[in-house]
Amino acid sequence: MTISGTPSSTSHPAFEAVRQQEIASLNIRVEQYEHRKTGAIHYHLAADNTENVFLVALRTVPKDSTGVAHILEHTALCGSERYPVRDPFFMMLRRSLNTFMNAFTSSDWTAYPFASQNQKDFNNLLNVYLDAVFFSRLDPLDFAQEGHRVEFAEPGDANSDLVYKGVVFNEMKGAMSSVTTALWSKLCEHLFPTSTYHYNSGGDPAHIPDLSYDELQSFYKNHYHPSNAIFMTFGDIEASTHQQIFEENALQHFDKLPERIEVHPEQRLSHPKRLVERYALDESEGLANKTHLVMAWMLGESADLGQLLEAQLLSSVLLDNSASPLQQALETTPLGRAPSPMCGLEDSMREMVFCCGIEGSEAEHADALEEMVIDVLESVARDGASQERLEAVLHQLELHQREITGDSYPYGLQLILQALGSATHYSDPIAVLNLDPVIEELRQKIQNPDYIKELAKRLLLENTHRITLVMVPDDTLASEQMATESTRLETLKAGMDEAERAAVIQLATDLEARQEQVDDDSILPRVELTDVPTAIPEPRFTAQTSEAIPFTTYGRGTNGLVYQQCISTLPPLDSDQQHHLPLYSNALTELGLGDETYTDIQERQAATVGGISAFVAMRAGSEDEQTVGAHFSLSSKALLRNHKNQSELMYDTLQKVRFTETGRIRDLVNQQRARRDQSVTGNGHGLAMTAACAGMSPLAKLNHEQSGLAGIRQLRQLDETLSDKDALDKFAAELHGIHEKILSMPRHFLVVAEEEHIDAIVKASASTWAQATPGNGQAIFTMPPVREQRGELWITNTQVNFCARAYPTVTQEHPDAAALVILGGFLRNGFLHKAIREQGGAYGGGATQDSGLAAFRFYSYRDPRLAGTLTDFDRAISWMLEARHEAQALNEAILGVIGSMDKPSSPAGEAKQNFYNRLFGRTHAMREEFRQRILAVSIDDLRRVTETYLAPGLESTAVITNSSQLEAAADLPQQMDLIVQEL
Repeated sequence: MTISGTPSSTSHPAFEAVRQQEIASLNIRVEQYEHRKTGAIHYHLAADNTENVFLVALRTVPKDSTGVAHILEHTALCGSERYPVRDPFFMMLRRSLNTFMNAFTSSDWTAYPFASQNQKDFNNLLNVYLDAVFFSRLDPLDFAQEGHRVEFAEPGDANSDLVYKGVVFNEMKGAMSSVTTALWSKLCEHLFPTSTYHYNSGGDPAHIPDLSYDELQSFYKNHYHPSNAIFMTFGDIEASTHQQIFEENALQHFDKLPERIEVHPEQRLSHPKRLVERYALDESEGLANKTHLVMAWMLGESADLGQLLEAQLLSSVLLDNSASPLQQALETTPLGRAPSPMCGLEDSMREMVFCCGIEGSEAEHADALEEMVIDVLESVARDGASQERLEAVLHQLELHQREITGDSYPYGLQLILQALGSATHYSDPIAVLNLDPVIEELRQKIQNPDYIKELAKRLLLENTHRITLVMVPDDTLASEQMATESTRLETLKAGMDEAERAAVIQLATDLEARQEQVDDDSILPRVELTDVPTAIPEPRFTAQTSEAIPFTTYGRGTNGLVYQQCISTLPPLDSDQQHHLPLYSNALTELGLGDETYTDIQERQAATVGGISAFVAMRAGSEDEQTVGAHFSLSSKALLRNHKNQSELMYDTLQKVRFTETGRIRDLVNQQRARRDQSVTGNGHGLAMTAACAGMSPLAKLNHEQSGLAGIRQLRQLDETLSDKDALDKFAAELHGIHEKILSMPRHFLVVAEEEHIDAIVKASASTWAQATPGNGQAIFTMPPVREQRGELWITNTQVNFCARAYPTVTQEHPDAAALVILGGFLRNGFLHKAIREQGGAYGGGATQDSGLAAFRFYSYRDPRLAGTLTDFDRAISWMLEARHEAQALNEAILGVIGSMDKPSSPAGEAKQNFYNRLFGRTHAMREEFRQRILAVSIDDLRRVTETYLAPGLESTAVITNSSQLEAAADLPQQMDLIVQEL
């Protein structure tokens, strides 16, 4: 039932209640308030959920690519009036039980969100966040640290070269190393010639040094004001309770500003344009077939719900899956390797953007791509789409609307971010959340066979605001950019007088002193170990048998969704089969079944489930990292009304899949290669850690070979061979061989749904699976032991570095595991954050114990340094052993680990986590025991495990860098000698 009117809960006197609306499909009540004095808007999503979420967003509309909004997001968190310490944000990370803390810079807003299950902790964080946003000190030294500065390469030597430093400067150098990021930046630059989206809101490294401190302050004063703020909260704390803190700690000190900050509409292009741009590519494979071809249209207003849903409908019809006409054309065209990562609808900006294209192409194919895309659009405008396909699209919208997520971001935060775009553009965010009425309206509209035809004409074919971007690789661009930067610095240095050079040296000295100062952190609020819950509840489950088939069921509040999985122990596999497991898992749900082609199955999936996937879960033994347990799973989710069809689809997927569609398999490998290539710059630290750990256990080695850097290289090599028909047939036969082995193993089934529906779901599923021949395989997957040191330097296309070092340690059941887990946070908090991020200029760095691999890892992320960072890893160990440490620092590290362990997931996610923990022999009692061991760790324990496991000579090292860094790598100390690997 939908109710509009005055919110039922009492608002604070400083706020006026505007309206409320129940959204039954989300189990929330949205309440809207307006601050009487400043006009600040507060949307409260009232829910029966103890994970409360807060977000304050400011409309930020940059007019250049200096990254002012991004740098301000960082700098605002570096100290405020009430909390005049150097780093309150990272300090609060250490003294909180938060389930989420961060800050985001989007293209037209900046947001500061957090979440916590503990009300004391929530209020602590709220006080700090409000002061940081509205009363930031914006110290010039923080601007220099977080934004940009120049320093002499040799500290204190005014005759040495000048270099740029700064956290955001290096972060964006790393971001712009990603072809996807560079591609999107160029698309926006040309698609939006006059509005704020023309500029890179994160900052272009070529323009970041243009930003002055005065300009930062001016932007802060104009944008960080309650009149320009949107407050959003979610959870079971009443709106009035939040509003009292808003008023007392911030809003009462401000008056309303007359200015209205908004994004102005873009001027429409009178005719389509084609543009050619370059991106930097530094690879040994050459430049052939590395061009990106992308077509992009600017559509209507995202804040207009009707226009938004029409654009989403058309985009889904065209691109939703491999049976969709445009997606199928892009996947199968010989013009390129794979569809562009840009494909789809971008609806986060004021005016939406629809993109499609290909990667792995050549510039000369631009005409042919345009012709192909226009032909597809004309066919849709002429023939429309089947009623079944349109209904499937609405089915996906409905399922997405109903699903309770929360396995990555907190569920409440995801709802808030879903609504934020409309609120930013002064539209109605409640309507965006309450999609059921709009979906019903669309369901009526699609009854008209001309409706989708008209959309294709109006939104795309007749839309002249279109560009085609030809993004060509250039192996000289990176060196050109470096040369331009060097020339700029040389010119800057040549123009400096003695006083200005002295000022540069003084700034570096002052910044170092600020970074070394010890603040009085007692002024910051904190939670104590006594605030930690004594235990965490275990999800209830039932083990039962139906039709002689074993089921494990969890009755959970899933809001009308059903989650089903079919699980079998992984059988023995040879080396090639092990390496190809990810490709098999990807292909299984993408191929034809029985007499139906893969396009038929894609349409069946869209109409039946919200997703179907296969994966292999592997874990090392709980007491011995040299043993490996592995299980194969087929997983899906569906609306309750479709649970029978869901079971039948899963059955057919396993029992009837055919590996004879070799052309489809070839396309899937191509697409997988493209996705993996794009992952390097975004997950470089993870890949470096995987490489560093690869010699420590069988599972660590396999991770590196399947999904790590070695796996990416092997995938590229495999992809090149599959152009040969015999090689492709052999590979398809190998995938079939893996499948036959999996079919031979016994099966177990998992069902997660609302309690009252469990029996009916189990009965229907058992009836379906009773048709299958029971597997009786006994042999299980094993791997030989591995224990060796490794040292590797991987060369790839990146402007920044990713460094990792790993030491062999122990599994979770070992008595020392808890201390090693705490040691990671202790080293990050006490030493690595300052050394690697603040002083070294990397975007991030830290240390972590991975008990699943029995490895302790150091890492850095988007790092300008190599040798300095590796040395800092060693210095962190010395600091741990030699320095005097306070009990409070230990408590903060413990809080961080407990907060991570206790972080809630979605209802289905918590059930799955419990199921797989038990499947691998990790009971809830073992988890509780480990939690108690975490709480009992002492500083002496930290020193002891450091001495025992992080001793010199035990380390393995991996670095990801570019070819220009090889000379710098040659200067590494002898003990850091690394084997160069070409990615």
